[in-house]
Amino acid sequence: MSNPWPHELSVGDLYFSPVIPAVVLGFFLAGATVLLMNRLKLARWFYAPSYVFLAFWLLWIVVIDRYWIHF
Repeated sequence: MSNPWPHELSVGDLYFSPVIPAVVLGFFLAGATVLLMNRLKLARWFYAPSYVFLAFWLLWIVVIDRYWIHF
């Protein structure tokens, strides 16, 4: 029977929350997504591009947590 609650990621003797790699990777993927949107001139359609960056960051965190980090 698998445990439905998340557990720590161990690196040597250090234990990390599984959210930390998802947040870091989500930040870089959101940055790449926003850069791609800027290059394709899609960012001009948004009123506040910084909020769009935060929305993509959260979206990538959810996608990474759902499909990559399995518990």
